[in-house]
Amino acid sequence: MKAGQTNKDIHKLADHLFRHEAGKMVAVLTRLFGIHNLELAEDVMQEAFAKALKEWTFGIPSNPAGWLMLTAKNKAIDVIRRERYKKEFALETTALLRSEYTTSPVVEKLFMAYEIQDSQLRMIFACCHPALPPADQIALTLKTCSGFGTQEIAAALLTNSETIKKRLQRARNTITEENISFDIPIGEELKNRLNIVLQTIYLIFNEGYNSCNKEELIRKDLCEEAIRLALLLTENDYTNQSKCYSLVALMALLSSRFESRMDENGEIILLEDQDRSKWNNELINIGLSYLTRSAEGGEVSTYHIEAAIVAEHSMAKNFEETNWQTISALYNHLAHFNPSPSILLNKAIVTSKLMGPQTGIAEIMAIQNIDKLMDTQYLFAAVLGHLYKQAGDRGKAIALLNKAISLTSSVSEKKLLKRKLEAL
Repeated sequence: MKAGQTNKDIHKLADHLFRHEAGKMVAVLTRLFGIHNLELAEDVMQEAFAKALKEWTFGIPSNPAGWLMLTAKNKAIDVIRRERYKKEFALETTALLRSEYTTSPVVEKLFMAYEIQDSQLRMIFACCHPALPPADQIALTLKTCSGFGTQEIAAALLTNSETIKKRLQRARNTITEENISFDIPIGEELKNRLNIVLQTIYLIFNEGYNSCNKEELIRKDLCEEAIRLALLLTENDYTNQSKCYSLVALMALLSSRFESRMDENGEIILLEDQDRSKWNNELINIGLSYLTRSAEGGEVSTYHIEAAIVAEHSMAKNFEETNWQTISALYNHLAHFNPSPSILLNKAIVTSKLMGPQTGIAEIMAIQNIDKLMDTQYLFAAVLGHLYKQAGDRGKAIALLNKAISLTSSVSEKKLLKRKLEAL
């Protein structure tokens, strides 16, 4: 071990590389072995990291990521030589891998940078196949594409490790039983599957941006991973559609607020009270750039409209200068596309900014199944409580804010709601 280098340093580096390199390694190994051998690909990846933890005690290589990829490649060749007549590998490689003359060239080719990127995209589409339930899609994507451990996924999705293990095993079984192909679909199937992929990526981002974890409101690692996966889509000729650019724009603009959303005590700071000097201008500029590029496709998706709404907030110098008229028009358009309760709730909040709290309350009360939503989802009770407070109805405000406190498990959200109650 080199001077100043500790086991802790090695494990910290390995953890960092696992998050950033494991998905790439599993993707290219799966393309080589076939998706029916997904667990074999994961085993080879794990063996590469285990070897790193052992050998790096004698010195960390100058290019650790490259060292890991080379180790995985060599281990893959060992597996192929050992199993070439016992296993069926990927359809496109099996015949070539049975010959010693063609094995090395095939493996070398698939481990080239542009092929690794292509393999990652194939993995994303495989993980988001419609044969898999949405919960399984998210778990499998986080595990195989993003290098998240079982416990991490369980924490992110508010469940336990055993449940995640069952979801992952069920997903692997479905992949085998349904003979899911490891490729990027084309034509109408690409359009349908791309929508599922984008939805899964946005769900991952949202879990990071407003985490259900009661101790940790923001999970930056989830947000960063969602953006990375979406960027992969924009860099491929088949998938670089305008809605992919708009999703990157939306996530980049939202991420620009990270440093202003919580105070030093871990308490939530609302948009109107945030210090906008802490907003990340580089991410805002990236978001606006991708939003501009998304307009070139001629298609309008919900991601376009949501990104445009966040862009309006990002361009306002302060909360008072927010262009509520434009945001209201965008929400009307968004509600036409997707009249979900959460979008109608946000639309009502904007209406209250323009026309007063009573009008906003009326819009919320008109949402279908609003009584059930208020009894099960804290945000509906919290927003209504805030609007009743603005309208001067102290009794209803107190009752609704107390209900909201009882419905959320987030420590930060409870603190915010209690502050509102104390102000009453």
